[in-house]
Amino acid sequence: MILDRIVNQKKIRLIEHKQRINEEDMKELALRCRLDDHSFYKALKKPGLSMIGEFKNASPSKGIIHHQLGLEERMEQYNASVDAISCLTEEDYFDGSADHLKEIKKITHLPIIRKDFIIEEYQIYEAKAIGASAVLLIVGILDDETLKNLYHLAYALGMDVLVEVHDEEEMERALKINARIIGVNNRNLKDFTIDLNTTKRLHHMVPEDVLYISESGIQSEDDVVFLKSCGVDGVLIGTAFMESDQPKTLAQEWKMAYEK
Repeated sequence: MILDRIVNQKKIRLIEHKQRINEEDMKELALRCRLDDHSFYKALKKPGLSMIGEFKNASPSKGIIHHQLGLEERMEQYNASVDAISCLTEEDYFDGSADHLKEIKKITHLPIIRKDFIIEEYQIYEAKAIGASAVLLIVGILDDETLKNLYHLAYALGMDVLVEVHDEEEMERALKINARIIGVNNRNLKDFTIDLNTTKRLHHMVPEDVLYISESGIQSEDDVVFLKSCGVDGVLIGTAFMESDQPKTLAQEWKMAYEK
């Protein structure tokens, strides 16, 4: 299963990371890092549709993504149209890097979520040290205790957390830790099939005071209109924006479609 391979490779990568910067030094870097006032939660908690624009180089389902824009031009368009940035930092399957997030941090005023397969506290400290405003925690790869501990550590460091689920059992586990932001991944990480109805099916479980985000497989204005009927507060857009030479225009058009 692809998800198991990604997590196993992440464990190997973490050994390499800790050889470069050990756990105590990474923790010290995180604790010394000053927070900015770019709250991921506040950026998404507003009237209308909130939009997270993603930066990634590849994915297991799509392979290498052919960029239509350079990083600086992409961020200029995102700065003018979306509410937050998602940056993939997973190296082996998404061709990501912590350096990408550092570069993005220099050219955007928007909050940035580190999107990765986070399984250890080290990665939370690293996220803070490289400038992330939030981290992604995937319920499907964590046991309850680890999920809770990583969640509370991120908030203790001043970051927000997007807790990602895919089914009813994972939603129940996310609610047990009182997650403030829950994202439904419409892509099944076990077989990489996509179904936007996943967001619709799980909506009834989400408390009104929790921000509800739909992730993956959003390709068109019709998809956004459908997700409005599912009660979402926001969407995370990856491939559709990365393959477009006008993500700003797409974002603006899709937000307008949501308001109709």
